[in-house]
Amino acid sequence: MEKRREIELLAPARDATVAIEAIRHGADAVYMGASRFGARAQAGNSIDDIARVSDYAHDFGAKVYATVNTIVYDQELRQVERLVTDLYHSGVDAIIVQDMSLLRLDIPPIALHASTQCDIRTPEKARFLEAVGFSQLVLARELSLNEISEIRHAIKVPLEAFVHGALCVCYSGRCQASQVLKGRSANRGECAQLCRLPYDLEDESGKKLLKGKHLLSLRDMNQSTRLKAMIEAGVSSFKIEGRLKDVGYVKNVVAFYRLALDRVINESEGELSRSSFGHSDYTFEPRLERSFNRSFTHYFIDGHPAPATARMASLVTPKSMGEPAGRVEQVRGSRIRIDGDVALTNGDGLSFIDADGHYTGVRVNEVHGHDIILNDKVNVKPGTEVCRTFDKRFNDIISKPSATRRVAIDIALKIVDDKIVANIDDERGNHIVHTLNVGKLELARLPQAERQLAELSKLGNTIYELRSAKVVGDYFVPASVLSQLRREAVEWLDRSQRIAYTRDRRRAECYDVPCFATCLTSADNVSNEVSRQFYIDHGVKQIEPAVEVQPRKGGVVMTTRYCLRRELGACRREVNARKLPEPLLLRAEGFTLQVECDCKRCEMTLVVK
Repeated sequence: MEKRREIELLAPARDATVAIEAIRHGADAVYMGASRFGARAQAGNSIDDIARVSDYAHDFGAKVYATVNTIVYDQELRQVERLVTDLYHSGVDAIIVQDMSLLRLDIPPIALHASTQCDIRTPEKARFLEAVGFSQLVLARELSLNEISEIRHAIKVPLEAFVHGALCVCYSGRCQASQVLKGRSANRGECAQLCRLPYDLEDESGKKLLKGKHLLSLRDMNQSTRLKAMIEAGVSSFKIEGRLKDVGYVKNVVAFYRLALDRVINESEGELSRSSFGHSDYTFEPRLERSFNRSFTHYFIDGHPAPATARMASLVTPKSMGEPAGRVEQVRGSRIRIDGDVALTNGDGLSFIDADGHYTGVRVNEVHGHDIILNDKVNVKPGTEVCRTFDKRFNDIISKPSATRRVAIDIALKIVDDKIVANIDDERGNHIVHTLNVGKLELARLPQAERQLAELSKLGNTIYELRSAKVVGDYFVPASVLSQLRREAVEWLDRSQRIAYTRDRRRAECYDVPCFATCLTSADNVSNEVSRQFYIDHGVKQIEPAVEVQPRKGGVVMTTRYCLRRELGACRREVNARKLPEPLLLRAEGFTLQVECDCKRCEMTLVVK
């Protein structure tokens, strides 16, 4: 019988608390930073905390991936070896990496995943990374379904793709703007987020075409309606962005995608399965709009180039847009009337674009039907859309324990001589036989099945729930015996799972496979001698060092599939598009970027002037 394809929901975790809640709310795996060398410098965790998460996750067959996905300098290589060794002993299932030096370091046989920082966009690069030892490949966010499918047919290891959350405007791993302009390396976890700044758009003479717009700030990705298509294209691991997000965000988004993926899996007629075990129940209804979002985009999943009508940027603000709450009907100082179906409450947060075109956020003080009293006067016109950016009722719910996750077990009891024997199976595949000496049991004068079933079901302080039970209703079994049997059976199930749980091992490097290119630029981020030698061994003839080790002040700092001309309705490929001058300049405080469009490749390049 052909093995069912496992589908993984992969959640972010800034710390151990968030990681455990992500698993409790349905994640099949979590990814989290270690103390150093993670692409989110502010989301580091101790080895002890990561070990605690690993213990919890493995009880459900869930996995823990540690991010060691920065570039590494020569003097840091031994530190990375020690860190990965510690992570291996903490129980981590895999390391997510960018720097190729980790393929050659003296580390335990732990599985390595190629980070999205590796910029995997072609079958050639995917084949190379698979051949040199990576067990899972994190695809570039910019890929279409067809491009994912082409890569899937070229390799055998699982593909991981982002499904939700913030988007970098540049190809991940290849953005040099923060390093060149601010001396803060995005490839070292210190991105200055220049793409979220307001810019003036000017022509060559300095004439302002747009002023103070967030022209490089993308909306948040939301592929919740594309899950089945992504699975069919070859994605096995669905990754939520957000290692700096709070626990409420992670709870809500994980729960939403858990339910959505389960629907696809259940409709697959046995071809798909979850990669972990247990069922989560929630005290809330998950909705993506209730958590931080800059409004949503499908990005390029439906094709490259994407349809010209598909908006990708959040030009007015990089802040959260929330969920639509209605439109303004009337304004009187701090009192507004809203026409909408969303039930607002005291303490909610609202946002809108004011009469001057600026993003404005306010707090709700009182609600009287459709009349809302705000904490401040507002400059807003009737007809303006209002969004709720903070849902107090919802946040009150998810700030408390909001989910339980249980592993199903089946128990079958029988009496053998003076013993009661329990055969116990769980959904993880564990099977134990537990026996208690109970002496001679008397036949019962009254039915006992219901009482025995109730006693065996008392699993509330464990991760288990009783799915089925075959009891010995003809016999009177003391409650203390059933309680002891249940308690000891749970202990043995826990031990059995910890013994049976296995981790993937590192795949061997194939040394004779040629690299995807013979010349590497600074955007390929070679920052140490071990990585350099790795590429030379695989046939690379010319290597330009990373800008972090060979600094420069100008040149190309971003290349992106997102095109500003297209976003502004001025795509050169569109017959009836508006016209914009050439060249275009983006000005922010302290620097200027020139916009260059390669229409043949359908890419935009930003150059420091």
